[in-house]
Amino acid sequence: MNILILGSGGRESTFAWKISQSTLCDQLFIAPGNAGTGAYGKNVPLKVTDFEGIKAFVLANGVDLVLVGPEEPLVKGIHDYFLADEELKNVPVIGPKKDGAQLEGSKDFSKIFMEKHKIPTAASQTFTVDTLKQGLTYLKHHPMPVVLKADGLAAGKGVLICTTLAEAQEELRLMLAEAKFGDASSKVVIEEFLTGIELSVFVVTDGKDYVILPSAKDYKRIGEGDTGLNTGGMGSVSPVPFADEAFLKKVEELVVIPTVKGLQADNIHYKGFIFIGLMNTNGHPNVIEYNCRMGDPETESVLPRMESDFVELLKAVADETVGSYELKISNKTAATVMLVSAGYPGEYINGKAIAGLENIKESIVFHAGTEMDNGIVKTKGGRVLAVTTLQDNMFDALQQATSDAGRIYYDGATFRKDIGFDLL
Repeated sequence: MNILILGSGGRESTFAWKISQSTLCDQLFIAPGNAGTGAYGKNVPLKVTDFEGIKAFVLANGVDLVLVGPEEPLVKGIHDYFLADEELKNVPVIGPKKDGAQLEGSKDFSKIFMEKHKIPTAASQTFTVDTLKQGLTYLKHHPMPVVLKADGLAAGKGVLICTTLAEAQEELRLMLAEAKFGDASSKVVIEEFLTGIELSVFVVTDGKDYVILPSAKDYKRIGEGDTGLNTGGMGSVSPVPFADEAFLKKVEELVVIPTVKGLQADNIHYKGFIFIGLMNTNGHPNVIEYNCRMGDPETESVLPRMESDFVELLKAVADETVGSYELKISNKTAATVMLVSAGYPGEYINGKAIAGLENIKESIVFHAGTEMDNGIVKTKGGRVLAVTTLQDNMFDALQQATSDAGRIYYDGATFRKDIGFDLL
């Protein structure tokens, strides 16, 4: 098969690494890719939302399957675009159509979906600029802290945790009346604040059956001890020690099965990944969010533990034969430490030369925000490199990934040295 991956981050680097190991893949293309993905396939200078450019490339290069990494092209309807085109309709797209992508594209839609299908989640209410006054009153009677979520995609920045009434009311006003997150905050979901430990569970479905990939925990805050600003993720570990068999059975029965059946009941034919962000509150799972794709940096910890053929799984999604796919998972622990640019998640400077990649022997380096400039690998993003190792136990995995992250140098290189140590 000729396969095209859409995306340019650490998740797509991991996809490319895993797909390149399969005998089922003849040619692998990554659009647009980065300085690391070129080692596994051919980078193609196409934007992930350039549907017409993607169409021309798919037809010219005999692409047999398209794997969509990020959420934006899914929310904008790339799968629908393929199905509506006579020349493309038989090329499978791994990723939901626009209706299914709303699970991530609209927080309000996902809350209504969960309520309808009795999936455990935090209590919430949604407000618009026309109901701002009611929203401000609602907050007066709401216990603090409280969570405010922009309804649409806001590049991971649309979720705010407010600790006082004054802060919550001001933020709600800014989001709705001042369009703090643009169109994304034309609706705002006000949600109760849940306490517990977060983790992510990943499901692959063909619209009928599903398989559950390994669980992972990611670390969002920029600073050690989970302090400072939220980021796209500073590292991850898989498996998650507190997500034992009994807890994961609860997740399957209370969340996964009702989600897959709910999509079927709502006539949403969903083919692709469902990322379920969970809060484990005293052994009870609550859904914090859905994403319509794999997580980043969780993919960098989940896929290295997968021993079965990844392309076979993608093909099973396309052919709707997921029910007979045999998933094999390593018992080893994967740990991922993310190197970021100085200043991230605020302003940062690109174009810093990266040295020391050749020093990494016991880990895999997945490129996230990099580019090749005259044979020199340079930074091109806030999150630059994901260093992942697979070891027999969690302590060794965390030690190895953290020490290997320290073997890479570029001006302003920053990483957390405490990823996963809260789980030991």
